[in-house]
Amino acid sequence: MALVLVNILSFGCKPNNNNDENNDLIVLKDQGSFTVGGTIIQNQGTYDGSKFDNFKPYPEGQTYHGDHAYVFYQIPDKARPLPLVFLHGAGQSSKTWETTPDGREGFQNIFLRRKYATYLVDQPRRGKAGRSTVPASIEPTADEQMWFEIFRIGIWPNYFDNVQFPRDKESLDNFFRQMTPNTGPFDNGVITNSLVELFDKVGNGILVTHSQGGLPGWFIGINSNNVKAIVSYEPGTYPFPEGELPQPITGRTGVLSGVEVPLEDFLKLTKIPIIMYFGDNIGEEITEELGAENWRTRQSLGKLFVETINRHGGDATLVELPKIGIVGNTHFPMSDLNNIEIADLLSDWLKEKGLD
Repeated sequence: MALVLVNILSFGCKPNNNNDENNDLIVLKDQGSFTVGGTIIQNQGTYDGSKFDNFKPYPEGQTYHGDHAYVFYQIPDKARPLPLVFLHGAGQSSKTWETTPDGREGFQNIFLRRKYATYLVDQPRRGKAGRSTVPASIEPTADEQMWFEIFRIGIWPNYFDNVQFPRDKESLDNFFRQMTPNTGPFDNGVITNSLVELFDKVGNGILVTHSQGGLPGWFIGINSNNVKAIVSYEPGTYPFPEGELPQPITGRTGVLSGVEVPLEDFLKLTKIPIIMYFGDNIGEEITEELGAENWRTRQSLGKLFVETINRHGGDATLVELPKIGIVGNTHFPMSDLNNIEIADLLSDWLKEKGLD
């Protein structure tokens, strides 16, 4: 029996369907959730329930499951063969791909309407996959104005003149509230292993990453033959073959380096099409602006990554949106006011590569 999805909303936003492609019902063949990856800690000793004392820790003989990823999936009726697997960035969860801060449809619904199955991931130690096997201290540090600038919404408290972010107070409040902390240290290997297991379960698909999720995304592509393409929105950093690692790029926000991998591993990324998208208000030269400078270094290293992939016979492209006439995008093009136009770029690319 098919399921019928009317809309997906969160944080109490009122629905805003001005940019919806189609207000008809979304018909789903299936939806659900599961966990993948992770590990189990088995403590020595023998469990004895008689020692229970008002939930005080009693670890002897007990187990602890953690470091898995959480996945929510929806499969539309008459789905296309290749699903889209979405991996979020730093300080975020799968909410990144859901309803936008001002209540419009996000990539989850947009691509469901386009008949793609969607798999939304909360990486290990984040969001609904918060059960970490490694301790962490979570401090309620006030930092939102910094992220306003790092994510290139503007220079606090002012918005960029051309920004594709809604300027009302409620939308900004909702945007800040979708941020969520790490419950354990970021571990590229733990994330990669979980997502490789996800592709083992799902089969062939297209990996879509954002920001910090870009780094494990490359390693997922290296380690899973089921990844048939990688789409990355403003990835954080990149792998390079041994002996071909570029000089670190220094900027106001720190020193950015690539990650060296064996040539044999790197060449696996040359077997699949890769595309990366970068938005607007990124510096061409060194600047004191936090967001412009942070993403100048990452975009610059991305260009070197693309050159290296293509030099080794691959198929990689880096798209600077302003240079193709699409202006004002923040670090979150999937939820910006023009996210339908951004989705159209991806749809066209998938069609061009025979992946739709």
